[in-house]
Amino acid sequence: MNNPHCPLPDHRFAAEPFRPRGDSNSLDDSSSPTPAELADCLFFSPDDGRIWLNDQRMLLLHSSSFGALRREIIGRQGLEQARGMLTRTGYTSGARDARLIRERWPRADAAAVFRAGTHLHTLEGMTKVEPLHFKFDADSGFYEGEFLWHHSCEADEHVAAFGTGQDPVCWTELGYAIGFVSGLFGQLVIFREVECRGMGHERCRVVGKTAEQWGDIERDLSYLNASQPAVALEPGARTEGVASSVPLPDSEQPLIGASATFNAATQALQRVALTPATVLVSGESGVGKEMFARQLHQLSRRRDGPFIALNCAAIPDNLIEAELFGVERGAYTGATHSRPGRFERANGGTLFLDEITCLSLAGQGKLLRALQEREIERVGGGHGIKVDVRVVAATNIDMRKAVAQGDFREDLFYRLNVYPIALPPLRDRRDDVPLLINAFLKRFCLEYGRTPVGLTMRALKMLLRYDFPGNVRELQNLIERGLIASEEGQAIDLVHLFRDERLPVDAYSVDGNGGLSPSAKAASDGTTGTSLLQSLRQSGADFSIDGLESRLINEALQMSDGNLAAAARSLGLSRAQFAYRLKKHQLVSDE
Repeated sequence: MNNPHCPLPDHRFAAEPFRPRGDSNSLDDSSSPTPAELADCLFFSPDDGRIWLNDQRMLLLHSSSFGALRREIIGRQGLEQARGMLTRTGYTSGARDARLIRERWPRADAAAVFRAGTHLHTLEGMTKVEPLHFKFDADSGFYEGEFLWHHSCEADEHVAAFGTGQDPVCWTELGYAIGFVSGLFGQLVIFREVECRGMGHERCRVVGKTAEQWGDIERDLSYLNASQPAVALEPGARTEGVASSVPLPDSEQPLIGASATFNAATQALQRVALTPATVLVSGESGVGKEMFARQLHQLSRRRDGPFIALNCAAIPDNLIEAELFGVERGAYTGATHSRPGRFERANGGTLFLDEITCLSLAGQGKLLRALQEREIERVGGGHGIKVDVRVVAATNIDMRKAVAQGDFREDLFYRLNVYPIALPPLRDRRDDVPLLINAFLKRFCLEYGRTPVGLTMRALKMLLRYDFPGNVRELQNLIERGLIASEEGQAIDLVHLFRDERLPVDAYSVDGNGGLSPSAKAASDGTTGTSLLQSLRQSGADFSIDGLESRLINEALQMSDGNLAAAARSLGLSRAQFAYRLKKHQLVSDE
């Protein structure tokens, strides 16, 4: 039962469905995703102050600070309102983690994937999850699970503030469980806390069942009903952010971003869109100034009129007047017929002037007059032509500095600078990188007829820390390059993305025991300047390609206790690829 007041996460883009049945009793401890593999998804980027769980930004927050926030919400909103807010917050977090698991391990055993939620919730520090049992059958719509929560942070903070009571208090964790399991199962699974340390029990215990199995879930839904109703799409329908069978051209791509700096720019755009004001968009090359201008046009009252763009840097000085204002027949040699300029073509719509500072001083003077009088005169013409055009100008340099240096007219600058919007470079909106990667990957897979596979963990880590001197355009090019360079069905890796770009040093990562990985420890010790080849030479090891491959295979086998599938996964290989290398290095006999 998918209640319309509690929409589930969108699973239309899951790589492939999990097997529809599973049981906790049939789990293999080495089946993916393992705790070590999940821990590898968590890494720290201290040079820019971010922590990532795969492509989601995380926070290290003092539990006492979480408790203080929780107390204030309860004090201001009351217990019932606070419970709803915290349950929905947990639900969102669980749904995002479910998406992470589905996208990163699309072919993993379904029971192992459901168990991964217990490891992931534990890794994030809210509580230690112990599964007692769970069983599910997606075909019949059956799910039943029972779990223990040890050391619940939420219970600790609630008891410290309010003491024990008669109702369960682990609201955020309960919402997480609902969001995670519902996101994987594909229909609403409700969890209830039947024992809670906030009620004086030794530990917390939760039970999960589908909505039909519980029967009366009205109260449970009341804590989740702040979400907007989900909209079911008909086959072939298209909506913003949903893949279609035909890739959109660049001019129709939606703006993508959720970071604070990006939101500030889009909010400024929305405020000015319905006014007739002239807008000056500034930002580095590649940040998407023309896309913002197109979005501004679409949100304005001129959306039914034309959108005309002109790159001032691409037009020679002796032709800029003709391009802007048009030409009358016979105005000069070769002018065999009259033609309108960009101002006339944009009448009733929007004229976008990119790289406005590339206009010559003479061209700037003629543009200023057109903006002041709202009237233009064609080259060779003898009468004025009234135009109703909204002008959006863009630049990638400091306009005030250009004015001070005498390269740009001060009066034209103030005519254009009615409402300035500064677009941030991609390095200042790193939270948007995962969203952009996902959008570009889907777009180019559609365009090239490829099946989306995704990026390896190390490729994603590097992109999240790369400075992107070419901004969004460079990221788009890197994803397209990576897709072209990789084979069908192969995840995009560093070797597919980067050629001669300068890459940052490795970030801190977490090993299976919760400590820093060896490479991160080396970085903290200041030894990052030593290359892999130098380290191998200093150790006296066999650093030939065959020697290294043979050593890696041996170590993978030892770490997996001879389990070929687990050893292959640890090296990012399929079982068949791993078996081929075993035979190649004569590490096992032919079978």
